[in-house]
Amino acid sequence: MKNKYTHARTCVYNINYHIVWCVKYRRKVLKPEIANRLYELLKYIGEKKGFTVADCKVGESDHVHCFVSAPPKISVTQIVKYLKGISGNMLFKEYPCLREHLWKGQLWNGSYFCETIGSTSEENILRYIERQKNCQL
Repeated sequence: MKNKYTHARTCVYNINYHIVWCVKYRRKVLKPEIANRLYELLKYIGEKKGFTVADCKVGESDHVHCFVSAPPKISVTQIVKYLKGISGNMLFKEYPCLREHLWKGQLWNGSYFCETIGSTSEENILRYIERQKNCQL
C-alpha cells in the first residue's frame, strides 16, 4: 500500500487507520477458529460498507488490530461501529459458546484505539500487526 492513492469521483485520498479494540473483560475467547472467521467477517464488512480492511490480526486471543483504508466520507467512528457491531452479532450467532464467557451479550469492550497512518509508517504498522499472530498461541 506504499504511496497508494485512491481516485474517487470527487477526490483523491490515502487515509489509513490502525484500529485496536478488546474483547469485553479481556476474555481470551478469540481462539484460532474464531479469529479466522473474524478476519473473514471484517474484510466482508469493509467491502459492503465502502472501506478496505487491508490487514487484521488477533493479539493474545483478547484484542484485534486492524489496518483500514477508507474514503474521507466515512468517519472512523462509523467504521468501528460497523466492524465491532456486525462482527459481534455474527460471531455470537455462529459461536453460541461465546455466551458462556460473555453472558451479557456483548463481545467487544465499548472503547477502541485509533491512530492515523501516514504512508511513511505504513510498513511499520503492518509489520507490527503481522507479529500479533505469533502472540495468540
